[in-house]
Amino acid sequence: MEADHFGMLENSEEVLLATLAGGGLTASVMTFGASIQRLQLQGHPEPLVLGFESLDDYKAHGAYFGAIAGRYANRIANARFLLDGERHVVDANFLDRHVLHGGRKGTGQRNWHLADGGEDFVRLELTDPAGWMGFPGTLTMACTYRLKTGGRLVVELTATTDEPTLCNLAHHSYFNLDDGGSGDILDHRLMIPAQAYLPVDDDLIPTGVVMPVDHSAFDFRTPRPIRMETAGEQIGYDHNFCLAAARGPLRQAAWVQGGRSGVELDVWTTEPGLQFYAGANVARPVPGLDGRRYGAHAGLALEPQVWPDAPNRAYFPSAVLRPGETYRQVTEYRFRLD
Repeated sequence: MEADHFGMLENSEEVLLATLAGGGLTASVMTFGASIQRLQLQGHPEPLVLGFESLDDYKAHGAYFGAIAGRYANRIANARFLLDGERHVVDANFLDRHVLHGGRKGTGQRNWHLADGGEDFVRLELTDPAGWMGFPGTLTMACTYRLKTGGRLVVELTATTDEPTLCNLAHHSYFNLDDGGSGDILDHRLMIPAQAYLPVDDDLIPTGVVMPVDHSAFDFRTPRPIRMETAGEQIGYDHNFCLAAARGPLRQAAWVQGGRSGVELDVWTTEPGLQFYAGANVARPVPGLDGRRYGAHAGLALEPQVWPDAPNRAYFPSAVLRPGETYRQVTEYRFRLD
């Protein structure tokens, strides 16, 4: 494994960039946010993910590009929750009302420690102190990226705690299987084998209803293009799809195919939910990888996780982690060129 200097943070911490190769893939992994900065598939010249060439652009415009989001990925309504009868108020970084991806200094905005690595893998570690962003308990986390045969990027996330807390981590790359983000992903074909999804309110908080996808714009059980308009506007997909009632063995969460390239992506995960975001707001005022200009829908996110706002919905899958337990998520992004 090679690790190069990528930049410095305001507290004088060095950000490193590790280079991996294996299974027909190459990847660059940044310690800031434990982020995939670049991902390439043999035979396809364009990057598979959106990213930036400088640390300054990540800090100013990154929006979780390629990062590990947490300690609670996605949203918690009103930035508060009850745990064992005790109320906790966390950082309201979304619309000044709700928490998104763990708050302003969640795991995607912090510099992880490069703990181990080899030609085809890297392990990063991070400790979240008790009370950080308002969450109880010290959370000790590890993220391992591994490139395996058959074009597989394997993401393993583990965590332990010293007191009851929440733990819900998610990998947050934006994928474009055609042109690296020069164009949009609306003509990508998508399949999500979920029978239900979570409708949201105007703040993108789940309403609490678990809605069947039947006869709706959220039915992706048969592969179809993401492009779907209502009243002349593209539907703003940023919703959780309900895969299961609890974490379990690896299951298929999604399949995507580029509209022109023939590149396919299969997502398999242990997680009970998949947040599909079609990237309506990924346009950035600075160039991305190789000078590309990212516009609306330049990339799509497929984020395996516990359902959003689960701490406030007892009938959603639980995100509670207790002392003596180990949180473990495994997600595989499997690429191939047809």
